[in-house]
Amino acid sequence: MITVHHLNNSRSQRVLWLLEELGLAYEIKRYQRDPKTMLAPAELRQVHPLGKTPWFAGAEFTAADVQMSFPLEAAVVRGGLDSRWPNLLAFLGRIHARPAYQRAIERGGEYQLLR
Repeated sequence: MITVHHLNNSRSQRVLWLLEELGLAYEIKRYQRDPKTMLAPAELRQVHPLGKTPWFAGAEFTAADVQMSFPLEAAVVRGGLDSRWPNLLAFLGRIHARPAYQRAIERGGEYQLLR
């Protein structure tokens, strides 16, 4: 069984999504950021010395699409991606509509990107 060490508001959300796309069974070990500092909790350092969650390093949906979703989502939140870029916004719409993406959000929890 795959165990994902999931830190809220982190890249590990993409790992959950990818596992859902692949239809693989997995368990989640959840960690919450400190609400004031947004730093990972100390117990996550037992998993990774930097306090970061481990993650997996055309015409068809691929893992590249999973990876590209995060920078585009960040660009929307941080103000660089808007109606001037309709194709990129349409891509994000298709990404967010994918059932596996929605299941990953449901299992891992909503995440909010910092401004």
